[in-house]
Amino acid sequence: MKVGLFFGSFNPIHVGHLIIANHMATHTDLDRVWMVVSPQNPLKPKKSLARDYDRLHLVRLGIGENLRIEASNVEFDLPQPSYTVDTLAFLQEKYPDKTFALIMGGDNLASLHLWKNYEHLLENFDIYVYQRPGVDLSSFASHPRVRVETAPLLDISATYIRDCIREGKSIRYLVPEAVYNYLEANTLYR
Repeated sequence: MKVGLFFGSFNPIHVGHLIIANHMATHTDLDRVWMVVSPQNPLKPKKSLARDYDRLHLVRLGIGENLRIEASNVEFDLPQPSYTVDTLAFLQEKYPDKTFALIMGGDNLASLHLWKNYEHLLENFDIYVYQRPGVDLSSFASHPRVRVETAPLLDISATYIRDCIREGKSIRYLVPEAVYNYLEANTLYR
């Protein structure tokens, strides 16, 4: 089984994330997509993140009944900040029957040279890239392990959603309905 790992803060998950995950699960050779909730991205500050299990819960709500996509908390018990190469080593040991691939945006591909052991990632894992408008994919786009996908994209960010919540503005249709209902009933991001 080939599993695509879609890492993210998902702070909170929104429909753009789910469109990409579903596209990768249904338009590529990936059998499943795991949305890996990252406790801390080494290249981003942690202060603006909701608690790990709150974000994981929202991802599960957002995915709903889709059997090709699942939420993963694999990085919660690993050392922080989370480095993709270390997570992959852990997953390969834990699930030797699975083949893992990475899913990332073109902006991440362009900064891949900043990642820990990025050469190892390029040599050993397929990388599925969804293009982002105005982002040069860099020389890595022509690498034999990189597969550039034309996934439908929405110009939505979790930052925009958090700002809307803090300002008391509607986020309806920006997040899945179950996530919307949960956020309306709770004080998360307020």
